Amino acid sequence: MTNIDPNNLPRHIAIIMDGNGRWAKQHAMGRIRGHKRGAQAVRTTVTACREIGIAYLTLFAFSSENWGRPGEEVNALMDLLADYLDKETPTLQKRGIRLAAIGDIDKLYLPVRKKLLEVMKLTERNDKMVLNLALSYGSRDEIVAAVRKMVADQRDGKLKIDDIDKETLARYLFTASMPDPDLLIRTSGEYRISNFLLWQLAYTELYFTDVLWPDFKKSDLLAAIAVYQQRERRFGLTSEQIQGK
Repeated sequence: MTNIDPNNLPRHIAIIMDGNGRWAKQHAMGRIRGHKRGAQAVRTTVTACREIGIAYLTLFAFSSENWGRPGEEVNALMDLLADYLDKETPTLQKRGIRLAAIGDIDKLYLPVRKKLLEVMKLTERNDKMVLNLALSYGSRDEIVAAVRKMVADQRDGKLKIDDIDKETLARYLFTASMPDPDLLIRTSGEYRISNFLLWQLAYTELYFTDVLWPDFKKSDLLAAIAVYQQRERRFGLTSEQIQGK
């Protein structure tokens, strides 16, 4: 097992869970079987993050672009989400994990949306970890929505143009109550952000692995954290400035 420093953990990890389809193809299975195996990796990763002591975990579960996939696959993904919520809610409660969601969740199928909101309400007082699911999510859409809200508040006298700065815009994003990710992990060997948390990832450490998401294990998570801990986060400053703090 990779050794990591418990005193230098990323507070917030975000993951682009990629590779379910390729995993299924490699194993001569349909894409839906790949998504089902990917759900197992979600359980493994959530459990590992809770055990390690990660405060926030954001998973890119369903993008706004994913609605364009074949109807059968979209239906299967919605069913998998509902199944996950049914099976994992007792575990979330037992481990003190609060469920949150970002994205245009009004677009989710009604039964899935109702179940999601129920679990979010049920776990809202849990304070050991936040599991944040990005559902029907696109970062450009998020930024556009934030700007629209700011314009509406300015029009209604709730916001002055001269008061708008980076912190103001951040408060209008879906992630307003969360810290920006410290570490982004993308599986399957792709080197793209894919319209995910574009504003929030400004100073995030990026880690790419060839491991396909269904094969992602605790050891892979620890390896990513170990690499993160080897990096110097300067936020635009020099090494000397950081070391002198």
